[in-house]
Amino acid sequence: MNLEIIKAIDALLETPQRIVIIPHKNPDGDAIGSTLALWHYLNNLGQQAKVVVPNDFPKFLKWLPLSELIINFEKDTESAKELINEATVIFTLDFNHLGRIGQLQPLLEEASATFVMIDHHQEPSDYAQIMYSDVSMSSTCEMVYNVIEAHKGINHITPEIAICLYTGIMTDTGSFKYSSTSSRTHTVAANLIEKGANNTLAHSMVYDTNTPSRLHLLGCALKNMVILEEFRTAYITLSQEELDKNNFKKGDTEGFVNYGLTLEGIIFAVIFIENKDEGIIKISFRSEGDFSVNEFARAHFNGGGHNNASGGRSEMSLTETTNYFTSLLPSYKDQLKK
Repeated sequence: MNLEIIKAIDALLETPQRIVIIPHKNPDGDAIGSTLALWHYLNNLGQQAKVVVPNDFPKFLKWLPLSELIINFEKDTESAKELINEATVIFTLDFNHLGRIGQLQPLLEEASATFVMIDHHQEPSDYAQIMYSDVSMSSTCEMVYNVIEAHKGINHITPEIAICLYTGIMTDTGSFKYSSTSSRTHTVAANLIEKGANNTLAHSMVYDTNTPSRLHLLGCALKNMVILEEFRTAYITLSQEELDKNNFKKGDTEGFVNYGLTLEGIIFAVIFIENKDEGIIKISFRSEGDFSVNEFARAHFNGGGHNNASGGRSEMSLTETTNYFTSLLPSYKDQLKK
């Protein structure tokens, strides 16, 4: 970490603050793990902190310690507004553009608090006064660990903090298999286990709590998979009708996109999910090697993220979106051959 960032965060925490910690919309394991861990840490230091999420998060993360105290903006709008308006410091975790927080964006744009960004995605915007941005990091949870370490707070990592950070690192590294996983990542994970993180519990609660409807939905997704060998690409579609038929719940499609990359010779995998409530097609992109899905998503689908994991959206129909997607592939054929 940059010494100036450490000093700036230390200076903020030297005095009592009213702190709000916010992850991105549709928060995943890294977002919830990092915000909860930071919340535990700051409150243990005597700070007054709250976590506000733009909307609900998956059931498979609701076992994390004191996750029930997270304030959901959609369900408790007035409390969330009051906290944000009164905040002196706002930590934004696991996103780097206010467009990623949905209905919370206007509130944060008007907030008078000091903003601290902790994030590992590419091309950060400049809304925060203090920015800890590092695209080489495996996860925001690993970055929060670095903040605690720099704050000389390692001895203050409780089992609750440890399990939150471990869960976020585990999920954002695909159980430590993605290329962003470094030797440092493994060292941090080992330290968290020593601090009380039950790694077996984390894996079980995240990956071994399937419902029959989720497995049926997975079967539907795999049946819908289209393989384009010429472009070393595979994509999955799920319509709103298919989601409804299989009793879709938030988080049910987590990880589905990765199945395309398990096919021999495939280096580009995509899932297109219809969301009629929002009037969009939600898209997840994954790749192996040097093909940048971040650049692809930014160029064509109003998205972005990491080189090998990114998201996007389309306001066309599901069929129009997949047709447009396949029409783009010939332009990338040389890159996809590598």
